[in-house]
Amino acid sequence: MNSGPPDNKQYDVLIIGGGMVGASMACALAALPLKIAIVEAFPFKANNQPSYDARSIALAYGSKRIFESLGLWDDLQADATAIKNIHISNQGQCGVTRLDATSERLPALGYVIENRNLGNALLKKLETFDNVDLICPAKLNNLQITEAYADVEIQQGEKTINLRCKLVIGADGGNSKVRQLIDIDSSVKDYHQTAVISNVTPGKSHNNTAYERFTPQGPIAVLPMSDNRCSLVLTVNNESLDQVLAMDDETFLTHLESRFGFRTGGFSKTSARHAYPLNLMKINQHYKNRAVIIGNAAHTLHPIAGQGFNLGIRDVSVLSQVIADAVKNNTDIGDASVLKNYEQQRKLDQKKVAFITDNLANIFSNDFFPLTKLRSKGLALADILPPAKHFIAKEAMGLSGPLPKLSRGLPL
Repeated sequence: MNSGPPDNKQYDVLIIGGGMVGASMACALAALPLKIAIVEAFPFKANNQPSYDARSIALAYGSKRIFESLGLWDDLQADATAIKNIHISNQGQCGVTRLDATSERLPALGYVIENRNLGNALLKKLETFDNVDLICPAKLNNLQITEAYADVEIQQGEKTINLRCKLVIGADGGNSKVRQLIDIDSSVKDYHQTAVISNVTPGKSHNNTAYERFTPQGPIAVLPMSDNRCSLVLTVNNESLDQVLAMDDETFLTHLESRFGFRTGGFSKTSARHAYPLNLMKINQHYKNRAVIIGNAAHTLHPIAGQGFNLGIRDVSVLSQVIADAVKNNTDIGDASVLKNYEQQRKLDQKKVAFITDNLANIFSNDFFPLTKLRSKGLALADILPPAKHFIAKEAMGLSGPLPKLSRGLPL
């Protein structure tokens, strides 16, 4: 990987956004005979200092396969905490659904890994590639697309740099500048809820169990981490947010226990809290000629099922496959037919996950009595029907539908 202002201002692929999805995209494409650059607004840096406060991300088993295919899992495995069981419950009701890796004949249903460890592994991998340039800190100013190429203007400090490429990939998040410049409309649904993120220590061993707890105020996710910590995603209504954030640690843990219960033996410690407003963002078109958007630039979800990042990594898996096929067939990688192929392969998964998470958020954040009884019965019924449990597990692991090579653990 080369850093700094580029000497060669012509590329095959420019990736705008060097976060975890954008960096994964570069790692996937680096195996192909392509010249690639990542444009990232913030400096890339390694942070190897362990911290109780470290934020984490849940990787579905299908995402783990993708990282295996990219040669990243060996660096991630030691720091990843396996999710061997998932416990789904509804506050105030008796019905539960339990999923376990043994029933799926897999070592884990997913893994929890700290963001810094995933970021460090991606940076380490990128540094091994001679065909990847890292241009940062730099930001996208403008984008002009012609029939033959895309001209990209970026700002690096006081210097304006003009680059040319065959394909622009927008991996620049929910407020995507790429999406704006290529004029792709988005629709946004505000849940009027906020995710409060922190780490907590349970009163007893988490035993590699992840919990999804539905409450009238919104869902709660408690995910196993290293050192018997748990990653907490606590959904609160916006009118309660200031009160929850202002609580001292003891009061906050008492509030958490009142909603979550004591399956983990209560909670004895919490980290700093961070708040993230929740909304559902969808698009009707994923590309324009020579430009395509992926990850949060194309979709943001309610975190109720932990699918947001995993959906973005599946974008990487499919897009890298269609680009690899185009290279093999000597087809222009920025051609609309290539990008249309990507869109057709991704639309169903994206719409399905958006539909499921949106309806879960609506159905389970409602204390209408007849609905609460139906939810309870539904969870209990799913728990005793192996086909239903297998279907839920496959969806949660990102293993349903046709899978491209990276998602099957195979190199491009």
